Amino acid sequence: MATGHKRPPTSTGAETVAAEESRQISINRPQHFVLVHGAGHGAWTWYKLKPRLEAAGHRATVLDLAASGVNRRSIEEVFTFSEYSQPLLNFLRDSVPPGERVVLVGHSLGGLSVALAADMFSDKVAAVVFLTAFVPDTVHKPSYVLEQYMATAPKERWRDTVFRPYGDGDQEGSAMIFGPQFLSLLYQLSPGEDLELAKTLVRPSSLFINDLSSQEELSDDGFGSVTRVFIVCNEDKGISEEFQRWMIRNSGIENVAEIGGADHMPMFSKTQELCQCLLVIANKYT
Repeated sequence: MATGHKRPPTSTGAETVAAEESRQISINRPQHFVLVHGAGHGAWTWYKLKPRLEAAGHRATVLDLAASGVNRRSIEEVFTFSEYSQPLLNFLRDSVPPGERVVLVGHSLGGLSVALAADMFSDKVAAVVFLTAFVPDTVHKPSYVLEQYMATAPKERWRDTVFRPYGDGDQEGSAMIFGPQFLSLLYQLSPGEDLELAKTLVRPSSLFINDLSSQEELSDDGFGSVTRVFIVCNEDKGISEEFQRWMIRNSGIENVAEIGGADHMPMFSKTQELCQCLLVIANKYT
């Protein structure tokens, strides 16, 4: 496992070159990307990617899910995955007009949020992209992939993560707090500055496994009807490549891309490669 961190380019010239590279992929038509963060993180995780997508002529919306980023709720006030994902669901309901379709990009736990959104608003979704993300199927309960992950991931992978129950008996949940050692595992190939940013901004979250296990399966007519793409990150130490490829097989996803040398946070470790990958996906699948 790599122990050093790559430093990001700091010159304006480097950023200009990156933006020009993004423009080199011809655009069939401008797309609207909606970027959804993973557990404990927030809209801030996309700060490097969003301007690159916009420089290429696309729209990019970043959202804080409940109890994430600058959202005012605490995780102790959120008991269901639907509540947690509500900012995304509200956005699709209220801010995407009829006839417009967006490209949903879910990272890590955000994969389940974009899957839920696609199931509810399939007519507003051009494609769903799972970026080294948890992806459900339409056969099992939405909790299935998380249950399989928890059963197969070695306990030492969690390092200094703390799991803490909350609630009063009528409503109960389990908070998950990432420690600096676990964050270092997720960010092992990312710039050190971005790891330090995460240590400052990451908040307690939850996997909502109990709630997801009580929900209905996602539908073939909803989630199963939209174009789905999985982006494999082959140096991910949080969700292993082996488990990523198991999820691809389990969900029946046929459209697969790969970013070599990317850790669990490709928006930091391979920003430009991720941007190029999304531009190709937008051209090919929408």
